[in-house]
Amino acid sequence: MSVSLWCEEVEDDRGQGQNDAPAQGHIRGSSQLRAAWDPTVSEHRVIQRLLHVEERYMPSMLYITLIQRDPERREELTKWALEVCCECGCDEAVFPLSVSLMDRFLSASLSIPVSPYCLAASCILIASKLTECDNVTADTLCAAAEYSFQSSNLREMERVILATLRWDTAAVTPQDFLPHFLASVEQRGEEDGGESEEGRLSTLRRHSDTLAAMCACDSRFLGAPPSLVAAASLNCALRGLGNKGPYQLALMSEALAELCQSDLAVLQCYSEMIEYTLRQRLRSGLQQGPMEKDEEVENERAGTPTDMREIDF
Repeated sequence: MSVSLWCEEVEDDRGQGQNDAPAQGHIRGSSQLRAAWDPTVSEHRVIQRLLHVEERYMPSMLYITLIQRDPERREELTKWALEVCCECGCDEAVFPLSVSLMDRFLSASLSIPVSPYCLAASCILIASKLTECDNVTADTLCAAAEYSFQSSNLREMERVILATLRWDTAAVTPQDFLPHFLASVEQRGEEDGGESEEGRLSTLRRHSDTLAAMCACDSRFLGAPPSLVAAASLNCALRGLGNKGPYQLALMSEALAELCQSDLAVLQCYSEMIEYTLRQRLRSGLQQGPMEKDEEVENERAGTPTDMREIDF
C-alpha cells in the first residue's frame, strides 16, 4: 500500500506585487510556500486557548498611558516597520508580531534605545525568523535604514530584546484570530443561505489584514485585545464589501462578539473607530497625492482597500 506525504503546499502570490518595486539589492524575490488551510485546527477550543493566552502579551497600562501622551514617535516607528515589511515581501504575520515585540520591550524597559530604528529592525528580524522559512537578513534591514546602524548593532539589539522578553516571543496578534473568525463567518454565511466562495473569503482576509495593520500603527488601539481588533477589523471588512443585508450583518456581528467574548456594543464601537481612522488615512493620502477624484471620494462610503499601500499610514 502506497502512502503519500504530500501536504498540499502552494505558492503564495500575494507578495508578487510588492516584489515589482524598484530593485534596490535588498528586496527578496523568492516566493513563499504555504500549506493549505486545515479546518480541523479551527475549532472553538483553539479560539478559547488564544483568548486565554493573549492577556499575557498585552503591554502594561503605564506604557499605554505614556504612549497616548506622545504617540508620534511610536507611529513613526510602526509606519517605517510596515514600509520595510512591504518592501521585503514579508508574510502578513511579520509586521503585527514585530510591533507586538517592540511594544512589549518598551513596556518592560520604559526607555527608548539610542537607535529606535535599530529596535524596530531587530523586532522585524525576530518576527521574520519566527514566521517565515526565508527570513529577512540583517543586511537587508541595515540597507532599509540607510545604514544608520551596523549589522553588529542589530545583532546586539536582538540579544537585548530576547533577554528582556525572556525568549517569550511567539505573541498572539490579531492575525492569529482572523482565520478562525473567518471560518466561523463562513459557517454562519452557509447557515443563512449565503455563498461561500474562496474568492470572497480571500478578499475578506485581505481587507481584514489591512485594517488590522492600520490598527497596529494607530496608538489609539494599543490597549485593545488582539481578539477584539481582529473581530472589529473583520466586521468592518464585511460592511465594506456590501454584499450582505443588514440582518445578515447583524447576525455576523453578534457571532464575532461572542467569539471574542466581548459585548456587542464594544465591538460596534471599535468598528466605528476603525472606519473613522480609515477615512482619516484615505483623506490624508488624497490631500498629499493627486486631487482629481476629491468629489467622488467625499460622496463615497468608506470601504476597505485591497492593498495596505493604498492607505497612507
